Amino acid sequence: MRAIRPFSVMVAAMLCLAAAVPTFAQGRRAAPAQPAAAPLPYVPPRGAWERKPPAELGFDAAKLAEAVTYAQQHESTTPRDLAVAHYLQWGREPYDAPIGPLKERGPATGLVIHKGYIVAEWGEPTRVDMTFSVTKSFVSTVVGLAFDTQLLRDVHEPVSVTVPIAEFASAHNRTITWDHLLRQTSDWEGTLWGKPDWADRPQGEPSTWMTRPRNAPGTVYKYNDVRVNALALAALHVWRRPLPQVLRERIMDPIGASRSWQWHAYDTAWVNIDGVMMQAVGGGGHWGGGMFIDAEDMARFGLLTLRGGTWGGRQLLSEQWIRQARTPGTANPQYGYMNYFLNTGRKALPSAPAEAWYHLGNGTNMVYCDPANDLVIVARWIDTPGMDGLVQRILAARQ
Repeated sequence: MRAIRPFSVMVAAMLCLAAAVPTFAQGRRAAPAQPAAAPLPYVPPRGAWERKPPAELGFDAAKLAEAVTYAQQHESTTPRDLAVAHYLQWGREPYDAPIGPLKERGPATGLVIHKGYIVAEWGEPTRVDMTFSVTKSFVSTVVGLAFDTQLLRDVHEPVSVTVPIAEFASAHNRTITWDHLLRQTSDWEGTLWGKPDWADRPQGEPSTWMTRPRNAPGTVYKYNDVRVNALALAALHVWRRPLPQVLRERIMDPIGASRSWQWHAYDTAWVNIDGVMMQAVGGGGHWGGGMFIDAEDMARFGLLTLRGGTWGGRQLLSEQWIRQARTPGTANPQYGYMNYFLNTGRKALPSAPAEAWYHLGNGTNMVYCDPANDLVIVARWIDTPGMDGLVQRILAARQ
């Protein structure tokens, strides 16, 4: 009979064998340690926005307070009753009657955002007010989303190719591209929602308003809300659903905007899309309507564009689109895509870096974006000469 070895002897033999044979782990080189991923830039969650003491983020608190006082002292002289303000500004225009809502505005209001944090604020930042032509930046955003999702293939393609509708069927209008409309160089001709294109900020002798020769698209810059509204109508036909829904789902909800903003259309702006009647929103408040929004939501949108369309690690709007929007136009080097006002040559805001830009609306409503200083400034109801003075004082407060 074979002798049975004690259990302890068997264990010892197995341990010796394991020591003699290299394991897989022992035979391979250890992987180098991976560097920790850089933390994502701060973004404010919905319903909350972290405030930081100015000194913590490198600001002189006293100088920043002086900048706030300056903004408050330079409140616009525009009457707070914007129905009255409308007729004071546009009452000499043909077809001047409002066809969209108007409301009373609040006091001079603003925010200073550095590295995503609020370091200064004044007025009523959560008050919903008209923002006039800052609405145009939301129009170009939904066009950019169509480009990003390939609903729109090429901004240099005629709109009539993508959207074969009557508003782009004339010999002149069918040559207009998306780029022309975005840069306000289209010279689109026609009447939309009861407002003729020539009636918006008419120039020269009245006898020439309806008879002048049309400029070749892309050659002459002219700020004109009727043509902006034609772009918004074309975008509605691309998306085939209301543009405020597109903006809310793809931009405003992801950036944590409040539920209080509203994008108002004109009373007359109804169109049939696939058998469903929809309102076609426009790009400003020239005849009422447009984006009604608070300063904090404006600042969130400004922060999104400052960071190249990213928010909390998500690319909501392509960096390519933001880059195109910031490219100077040939007819007006101070203007990119609506409503990106550029600081080319530091002409518009001498105190700001040349690479800064701002979304701008009547009132004045400004969303200043400064990547060199990681800075967003919202200034509402400030007089136009005070814009550069405010930027100058805030930058001077940087220690």
